[in-house]
Amino acid sequence: MEPEKPWTATSAIIAVDASSFCYRVCSACERTLSGNSDVCGFCDFRAFNPGTIGSRRVYRILVSIASGTEVFVVICFDRAARVLFGCSADEFFDFVKRNPFAGMAAGKVLEGELFRVTLSKPKNGNAQHLRVASIVPLRPDFKPAIVALRRLYG
Repeated sequence: MEPEKPWTATSAIIAVDASSFCYRVCSACERTLSGNSDVCGFCDFRAFNPGTIGSRRVYRILVSIASGTEVFVVICFDRAARVLFGCSADEFFDFVKRNPFAGMAAGKVLEGELFRVTLSKPKNGNAQHLRVASIVPLRPDFKPAIVALRRLYG
């Protein structure tokens, strides 16, 4: 049985599912936006920041990791995924838009990398996957995926 408190393990990335790697949130309150809407139904965005874009993308990536004798499918949200990818979800989205196979290539670039990962159980009772609370590369010369992708795609 998994512990209730977050725990840390050394893990290797086995696979990254970058097919649906991000979602949109309100820039002011960070609530999830539905569909292609840039308008938050919970706050009047213009009151917070007039003249700026009302939404941004944040990461939500499924990653398979191996730790000792166990394999976990975990979710990396924005803070942890930025360590892996080295850029914002908006920047990566734009990069993938210009280079359609970059999402798959990012997964290949990260496969086999070793990390110290802190995992926690989801707070939502309906959620299926463990959450990555923090992730630290173990290789001193680790480069985020976007570095390799920029070199690959020019």
